[in-house]
This record gives sequence, C-alpha cells and structure tokens, in this order.
Amino acid sequence: MKQTMKTSLKYTLFFTLLFLYGCSNLKYLEEGEALYVGGKVKVEDSLLSRKERKNLEKELEPLLRPLPNKKFLGLRPKLYFYNIAGEPKKDKGFRYWLRNKVGEPPVLFSQVDLEYNESILQNYAENKGYFKVRTESDSTRTSRNRKVTAEYTVRPGKQYKIKSVTFPSDSSELSKNIARLQRRSRLKVGDAYSLDNIKDERERIDTRLKEKGYYYFSPDFILVQVDSTVGKQEVDLIVKVKNETPERSKKIYKINETYIYPNYSLTADSISEDKSYAEKYKDLTIIDTTKTFNPRIYDRTLYFKKGDVYNRTDHNLSLNRLVNLGTFKFVKNEFRVSDSIDDALDAYYYLTPLPKKSIRVEVLGKTNSANYTGTELNVNWLNRNTFKGAELLTITAFGGMEVQVSGQNKGYNVFRFGGETSLIWPRFIAPFKFESGSGFVPKTRALIGYEHQERQRLYTLNTFKGSFGYLWKENARKEHQLNLTEVTYVSSGNVSAEYQAQIDGTEETPGNPSLARVIEKQLIFGPTYSYTYTNTMRRRRTNTFYYKGSIDLSATATGLIMGGNSDNPKQILGVPFSQFVKLENEFRHYLKLGSDSQLASRIIVGVGIPYGNSRELPFIKQFFIGGTNSIRAFRARSIGPGTYNPNVEESSFLPDQSGDLKLELNTEYRAKLFSIVHGALFVDAGNIWLMNDNENKAGARFSSKFIDELAVGAGAGLRFDLSFLVLRLDLAFPLRKPYLPEGDRWVIDKVRFGDPDWRKENLVFNLAIGYPF
Repeated sequence: MKQTMKTSLKYTLFFTLLFLYGCSNLKYLEEGEALYVGGKVKVEDSLLSRKERKNLEKELEPLLRPLPNKKFLGLRPKLYFYNIAGEPKKDKGFRYWLRNKVGEPPVLFSQVDLEYNESILQNYAENKGYFKVRTESDSTRTSRNRKVTAEYTVRPGKQYKIKSVTFPSDSSELSKNIARLQRRSRLKVGDAYSLDNIKDERERIDTRLKEKGYYYFSPDFILVQVDSTVGKQEVDLIVKVKNETPERSKKIYKINETYIYPNYSLTADSISEDKSYAEKYKDLTIIDTTKTFNPRIYDRTLYFKKGDVYNRTDHNLSLNRLVNLGTFKFVKNEFRVSDSIDDALDAYYYLTPLPKKSIRVEVLGKTNSANYTGTELNVNWLNRNTFKGAELLTITAFGGMEVQVSGQNKGYNVFRFGGETSLIWPRFIAPFKFESGSGFVPKTRALIGYEHQERQRLYTLNTFKGSFGYLWKENARKEHQLNLTEVTYVSSGNVSAEYQAQIDGTEETPGNPSLARVIEKQLIFGPTYSYTYTNTMRRRRTNTFYYKGSIDLSATATGLIMGGNSDNPKQILGVPFSQFVKLENEFRHYLKLGSDSQLASRIIVGVGIPYGNSRELPFIKQFFIGGTNSIRAFRARSIGPGTYNPNVEESSFLPDQSGDLKLELNTEYRAKLFSIVHGALFVDAGNIWLMNDNENKAGARFSSKFIDELAVGAGAGLRFDLSFLVLRLDLAFPLRKPYLPEGDRWVIDKVRFGDPDWRKENLVFNLAIGYPF
C-alpha cells in the first residue's frame, strides 16, 4: 500500500511539472510580439584582466531595463497566472485578484530600447574611469522567434587612474578650511577615477564645513575639475570653490538667540510673533502662555548655547533629544540670520506635544510550543508630563489566560492578572551630575508591580516586584541599563493535593522534591546591569552584529553582614533571601549572502553561581531552554538539566526543567521565496545544567562532558512578512536527545517522516510572531 502511494506521488509530481512546462506563456502573445527574457552584457577588451571584465559585467547587467518577467525554478508563474486569468470584466473578484495581484503582465521585446541601454552602459563605464568605451547591442531569438534575449558588447579600454589631487590654495578662510580636509580625502593618487568618489568627496567636504559653522554651504558649491590630458590613462583632479558661490555661504555663523514654541500646531497658525509674554530662561526665550513645561527640560535637551559656533552635530543631537523625550509628536527647527548681530543665526524650535493623557488598550493572541494557546488584555494609562518636566507615568492593568487543548498538560490552564506602575524621568536623579553627549536623553525609572498567577489544579503564585535605576544610550548602537536595586518577592498558595503528591511520591513511585522549589517563598534583591550593542540597522553591510551582556547580583552586601549558608539559611521577615551571581551573554551574527538571503547565527552562554544562603538559583532566575525561540525541536522548558530524564509518563503534567548554566547555539538560513513569503532552514543545539549535585536529578550537574550532552534539532519554516508583523511557522525534529543512554543519543538514523508514530513523537510545530533572533 505504501509503495503504491509513493508511486502515485511520483507520477503526480511528474505530470504536474510536465503540465507547467507545457503551459507555455508564448501562446498568449499577440501576432508579431516576442517575449523579452533578459539581457546579457559581455565585456571584451584585451587590456583588462579576466577578473576586471567579470566584475564590470556584474556591475553593468543590473542596469539594463526593463527587467524580464520573474522566474522560479525555470518557470514564470506570475506571467502564467496573469495569462490564465484573462481580462476580467470588472475590477474585483477572483480573476481580477489573480491577474493583477498575483500575476504580472508580459515584458515584450518591443518595450526594450537597445540604444537607451547602450547609453546607460556607456555612461556608467565612463563614470568608472573608462573614458574610451564603445558599446554595441544585438538580439537573439529562440522558440520560433517568440523569445528574445538582448546582448550588449562593451569595449571599455584601460581605466584611467588619478595622477594628482590639488586642493584650494588661496588665502580666503573658506579655502584654508577646505585645504585642511585634504588628509582624509576620498580622492587618492593611484586610485581609479570614479564619479561616485567625486560626489562622495563633495559631500564629505560639505559635512566637515557644516561642523565649522558654514551653515549655508552646499556640496553644489564644490567643483572638481578633471584634466585627462596629463598622461597616458591618467587624470589630474583640481578641487575648487565655484565662483558663483553666494557670499553668505562663505561665512562662519554663531548662535545668537534661541526661541522655543512648545505648543505649535501643524494645522493652524499657532506662532505668535508677540514676545511680550515670552519667558526668559538662561539663553532661551520660551513663548508658552500656558506654561506647559518646566523650562529646564529645554536647557537639558538643547546643545546650542549663545555664542557657540554653529555645527551640524549639535544641530542633529538637539533634534534627536527633543524627539527622544517621548513628549512631542512633531519637532520642527529652522535657523534665520539674526537682524541684530552680524554673522549670527537665531534658532527656532516648533514643538507639537502629544496628548498629555491617553489610554491604550492591547489585545494579544499567543501560542507556544508546549501547545498552550492564550490571549491577554493590557490596559495602559499614560501621563506624558506628570510634573511638567516631561516625566512619563504609566499605569498598566493586565489579565490573560493560556489553555492547552490537547497533550499531557490538558486541563492545567494558566490564568494571570496584575498591574504595574512605572515613572520615567528624562534625566538622572542622582547626587552626582551626569552629562550625556549623545542624541538620547538619559532616563531614571522607578517601577512597582504585582502579578497573580493561577495554574489550575496545581498552585497559585503571587509576585511583587520593584526597581529603581537608570537607562542611557551612548549612541544608536550602544545602550546601558543599570538598576541600583531590584526587589522580587514570590509566595505561593492553594497548592493542590495532586501537586503535593508529585513532590512527595508514593511507595511505588518516587517523588520529585525539586517541584517544591517552584512554590517556595523567594526573596531576591540587588543590583542588575545590562549592556547592548547592535549595528543591525546598517542593512547594506555584509556582516552585522548584536550583543547583550547582563549581570545580576543578589544580596551580596546583606550576605556579608548576616552570613548564612544553604544548610542554615538566614531570613528577612521570615523569608530566606537568595544569594547568587548570574551572568548571561547573547551574541548574534548576520551574514548577508545576497539581496534576499542571509545566514543568521546566535550563541547564548549563561551561568548562575549560587553561594552563601543558596544552593541553587531561585526558580524564577534559573535558565530554561526549548520552545519557539530556542531549540525548536523540543517543547518549551522540556530539556535538561544535563542528561536528566524526567519520568513524565508517571506525572500527570509536564514540569518545567530549569538550570544554573545554559549554552545555546542556533544557525538559520533565510531567503525570500516570493512576494511576502520567506523560507528558512535551521539547526539548534543546547542544554542547561545545575552547578551542584542534586540527588533527585541524576546527570543534571555540569561536567567536562557537556558537549556530549547537547540537545540538537533541525527543521524548516515559512515566514510571512506583512511589514507590520512577521508570522512564523516552523516544523522541527530532534537529531540528538541528551536524556538517552550514552552512545544512543544521536537519532538521525531513526528519522522516519513516513511513520505516523515517529511524527507524533518527534515533529514539533511552532507558530510564533517575529523571528526567533
């Protein structure tokens, strides 16, 4: 029976491919028309090396227009759907959607302008220093003259090199400042001539002059003359200031007055030129009759002071910091020549505030790889100017539920509700003065929160938390977060007899005392710090990185004062406090392979060292592994620690596995398939371990054999990029199971996709929002 099904599947695939190939798009062409299937560029010149010719061909071919119809596996499915849909009678319905949304019209050879493409190729080659280039074009017809390929031949000659670069040498202040910029010029002797480099050099000079106060200067005022008569395939470049450059563009400007309009409206003329009710604060003039904000926020945010030389850096940083306050919807800025002081600018800032108070309601749907499906409601009330200093007060109430409709945890649903209040000041509240030189406002945050979680038929947990600390960014790539103190208190209640029985065990079945740690009272307090670096926003780079490192300290000073050990733990208010040091590092690397493909990799290394009052990390601070954003071939929190194999068949529910150490490695190949659909192939590996022996978890302690104890999984997935979110579907299966006996852990040879029992036990489907990393 299975053999018959396999044979039928083969024939079905064969005839499907045969049908697609047989459904030629050519029969839909009108008489005399030919389908344009692409263009090719061939560089012919004996003066160039083979590598130079091939590189130039790669640069030239993408310039050809129009682009042919898109191909997939040698076919043109979009064109096929366009043709079979036909001309719809109205602009809606399935045929209209198939023709205009899924399909694309044929690109005909009659649309190709060979001479135009020749000129494009010639201009590009000349801009790259091939001044004696010649281009020719022709076409080749196939399939009974119904398919046409355009062919272009380029004979560029030898590329011209830069012999010398001369900067202005006259005595004007502007020329002197330009001459001082020569050391880091983009134009270097010996390099190939390039019009792009000349444009970049003009932009560079303008940028540097803006830093020196030349507010009205422009790249268009720079002229680079090219003399190609100086030698064989060589040019002299002469950098000059154009004679028609306006006088004001040659002047250095200083900042005079600064005017701020904090209640500017884009829809009405809200600017009052009457400054009789203006408020003076240091060097600032604030026109705000309602006194919406405390004037000190402007002094802390704006970089320019009266008498400063204008520079573009402070200009941009001031705007960035105004936006970063989170209080203004729009920020507009302009500079005008002062009418009271020569060579001076008055700065004007027009600020449109966001509504001071607002309510945001969020309804979330979620699922995880433990087969839990749930929903959550968040209600947020915001006050963006609590004490007139752009302070952000947020009060949040939330509630949610997660249920499992099948599997071993069916009926053990999770319900949670709680609230949180946070207050963020746009400055450091500290006994010391902190000055930030970035475009991001340093912030102080205080937070208190409560959460009640009920796990049906098992237990309830009440969690209280509070923190006070600082957040600041050095720049767009580096971010710091320091909590001077972070307090968490957890207490349990309503522990069911069923859960207690799993802890105690019976005469026939041993208990699992480690489950008691989940419902123990926990008191954790101490400082935390995290540092994040990323340059992933630079999409044009081949290699981009993300790194986050964090350290969490608990009761270090208290432990030194009070002493205590894990056998006789000290208590505060009747609760043993936890002592540990926890370090976690996450590193991601993204390798761009093409315009629509990349290789993404991640390494996570975490270690928690319990000491003094604690033998293990508290449960809520331990590491977990597995699930939709981790090792996708295993259920969430189901792996480890180490080679420990929980006897889940003897348990009525699946307990979460946790550890003091964590190692995780992931790599994923991502590529665009078509339209909004992207594909991925991935391999995940990792595990967690305990720092000390646990008599109830054999094999859980970290040892030198940790490499042999890694869980490994692989799979494939689809991502639907809807621009506002990414819907992810992953299907994964294990390659190595660490809880099996040594020597039997690799299960690659046991993979049986055609076996329903194997699929039921091993295939894990993950549905998630966003990329895993």
